[in-house]
Amino acid sequence: MTDETAPISGERVQGEMTAAEKRENVIRLAFGGDPRRFEAFCDVVRQRIPPGTAVVLRGSAVTGERWKDGAPFDADGPGTSDLDLTLVGDEVLQHFKLTGFYVPGVHTMPLGDEHPDIAPGLLPLRKQLMDMVGRPVNIQGTRDFVMYLRGDLLGQPYLTLIGTVGE
Repeated sequence: MTDETAPISGERVQGEMTAAEKRENVIRLAFGGDPRRFEAFCDVVRQRIPPGTAVVLRGSAVTGERWKDGAPFDADGPGTSDLDLTLVGDEVLQHFKLTGFYVPGVHTMPLGDEHPDIAPGLLPLRKQLMDMVGRPVNIQGTRDFVMYLRGDLLGQPYLTLIGTVGE
């Protein structure tokens, strides 16, 4: 980390990125540089989730590149990279069918094109979000400690959109 990219004193670094860096990436890459579109997206999610649910965004929209092969966000053309939305909390897990879990009661598969029937109650939210951003949106459910493991112990960056995670 150079002096130009050093975090502001007290700013939390997670996955080798500050929250400001992650937010700037998300707005630039997924929302065409328009913070109002980003805020509208967050507002829709906030209105549709159970109370006490935190929300994070993971993946290439946050980091700027695909984990599998390092390809840049939207490498296959505009709107081709998805948004990986994770809902964190106990109540949200009740929206997923038992067959939609990697670890029952703890961590779900992503609701998306590969698993479209695992959380029927979340389908209207997914459709509304996809219409807003013009790209696929996958919605996963998990518990706080899984986000702590992924983010803090494994160093996988995520941007917290709503609530607090792992603090």
